[in-house]
Amino acid sequence: MLCVVSAANVLGWTVSGVALGARQQRLSASEYSLRRWLLILSAGYVLGCAYRSVLPVFDVPRQVMVDSWLSSVAMGRSVATLAELRFVAQWALLLRESSRATGSSFGRTASWVMVPLIVIAETFSWYSVLTTSNFGHVIEESIWGLCAALLVASLVTIWPRCPASMRPLLALWCSAGVVYVLFMFAVDVPMYWSRWLADEAIGRPYLSLAQGALDVSARWVVSHRWEDWRSEVVWMSLYFSVAVWLSIALVHAPLPRHARPATA
Repeated sequence: MLCVVSAANVLGWTVSGVALGARQQRLSASEYSLRRWLLILSAGYVLGCAYRSVLPVFDVPRQVMVDSWLSSVAMGRSVATLAELRFVAQWALLLRESSRATGSSFGRTASWVMVPLIVIAETFSWYSVLTTSNFGHVIEESIWGLCAALLVASLVTIWPRCPASMRPLLALWCSAGVVYVLFMFAVDVPMYWSRWLADEAIGRPYLSLAQGALDVSARWVVSHRWEDWRSEVVWMSLYFSVAVWLSIALVHAPLPRHARPATA
């Protein structure tokens, strides 16, 4: 299913690129440059998610479905890191331009800190992947939730300064952002916290960073058992479909009427 969805996603990105090319003459040079960068960043995210769909990995237990080094945790996590940074960069670019157009200083500040925050989140993700301690995932997911909360707060500050025609879309984004924040702090973060507490309770030994670096590159466990993958099914299905569709759609997201995007 994930492979089929990923093939459709690549096709969707291609159609999005053709549509942007067709609009070029109707866009200012600066806006076309912005949207071209959004398309390029989306390509990295679409292809990264496609790679991870074909070669799925369950990081901490080193579990894979394809017996290949290309399916190792080292490769999967590296691809994921680059793809996720591109996705958040899309949001930061759009938020920067919308905030400049509407005069939202809060939004401008948030747009500058989002990517550095996700760099920190990815660092903690790597810590957990290397050491097998879920504590890093607790911090990682908390930072993602914080970034989403900053985005929602920024959209709220932009709301009264936007044309009425854009407000339904802003309302949809805010609603989706609130749901995401609630999910992260009510479900996702507590899940990793409980896993870490369970490991601590049984005195689970963790790997050092050096041991982990060798482990993620050289060890993987092949499994096709539903029981081994069931905890990953929901987030993988949504992440490699809905999130990718959103990334593609952001290329054509409307900007406030008076936005004059700078060359990216």
